[in-house]
Amino acid sequence: MFSRRFETSSRSFSKGHKRHESRHRRPATASSATASEDTIMTSNLSSSIVTLVVGAEQRLFAAHENILSSSPFFDNALRNLYTDPSAKRISLPDEEPEIFSSVLEYMYKGDYFPRLVHNKRRDSWELEAPGSDDDKRTAESTVYHRGVDGDLLKDTVIYCAAERYGLDELKKLALRKQGLQSGIQCSTILASARYAYANTPDSDSKLRAHYLALIIRSRSTFKRSGTMQLEMFNGGTPLFFDLFVALCNHVDDISSTQ
Repeated sequence: MFSRRFETSSRSFSKGHKRHESRHRRPATASSATASEDTIMTSNLSSSIVTLVVGAEQRLFAAHENILSSSPFFDNALRNLYTDPSAKRISLPDEEPEIFSSVLEYMYKGDYFPRLVHNKRRDSWELEAPGSDDDKRTAESTVYHRGVDGDLLKDTVIYCAAERYGLDELKKLALRKQGLQSGIQCSTILASARYAYANTPDSDSKLRAHYLALIIRSRSTFKRSGTMQLEMFNGGTPLFFDLFVALCNHVDDISSTQ
């Protein structure tokens, strides 16, 4: 499932993160897209509108059929709907509205807030700095997930949603953005890793390996974590066996260089 060496762009983390309640993110607006993005997407905005009912709160979203059809999941769902335009309604009861909003924003614009921007001075990629207070809340690295009744790394949940919807490029983007996050609690990382294992196939070699590499690299912190001890005691996930194998490989790699 994973190679002997793990490489990731994740930063170090501390325990300064504060829990927050679920917030509805602002709707995607045309003003946040570039002119080139608007030009590219215009040709896809002439199709009929599909209504999507999302989450336990049944929040309503509207999207163009051509846009949704870029996802194998939604393309199949649309084929199974009645031909009557008024009946074009898709229900996603288990999806988090905030996550689906980001997915839909990506499907229209090729990115989701906070966007990746290139720092020309440093010649590096970083996350777009939030402007307003609403943007700051939207840019938070975690999201409250009702399914687990706790905070998870937002990019991990988006990655898993992209897995369900067949959006491979969104998976790559979410993983890249998660690598730029820092200041995350051990408990949030472990909960997110458990969620990732529960919502990706065994063949996944990206997100799972990302968490294994992160824990190994930060092992001095995790070995003192009471949450880590409790998670390992509770088990119920292949995460910790994979972690054991990865640690063995890590030790072997170090031994082979001596």
